[in-house]
Amino acid sequence: MPAGLHFPYAAQAFRIRRTVRHLDGRIKHTETVYGITSLHPHQAGPTQLGIYARGHWNIENRLHWVRDVTFDEDRSQVRTGNSPRAMATLRNLAISTCRLAGATNIARTLRANARDHTRPLTMLGLT
Repeated sequence: MPAGLHFPYAAQAFRIRRTVRHLDGRIKHTETVYGITSLHPHQAGPTQLGIYARGHWNIENRLHWVRDVTFDEDRSQVRTGNSPRAMATLRNLAISTCRLAGATNIARTLRANARDHTRPLTMLGLT
C-alpha cells in the first residue's frame, strides 16, 4: 500500500473535472472532484467510472433531494438511537411506493395521499 493511502481496498483513484453552466450556456464555475473505488482498471475504465458517477447523481436527485426538500429531512428533530435510520427508511419506502405507482411529482402525490387515507393502502396493494 502506498504511504499515506489509508483505504485498504482502494484499487484506483480518479479525478472528474466538470463545468457547471447557466441555462443560457454561460459558464458558472468549474470544479474538480476525486473518487476512490475498489474496482480495478480492467473492471471499470474511465467510461464506466463516468457512468457510475452520473448514476450517483441520479440517485442523489431522485431520492436524497426529495428527502431533503419534500420531507424537510434536514430539520427533522428525530436524532436519538435508531430513530433517524428508521425514519429515513420510512421516507424511502414512501418515495419508492410513489415512484412504483407512477408518480413523477412526489410532493403532489403525498398531498393527494394525505387527503384520501385509502390511497396509500391502494398503492401498497393492501385494499
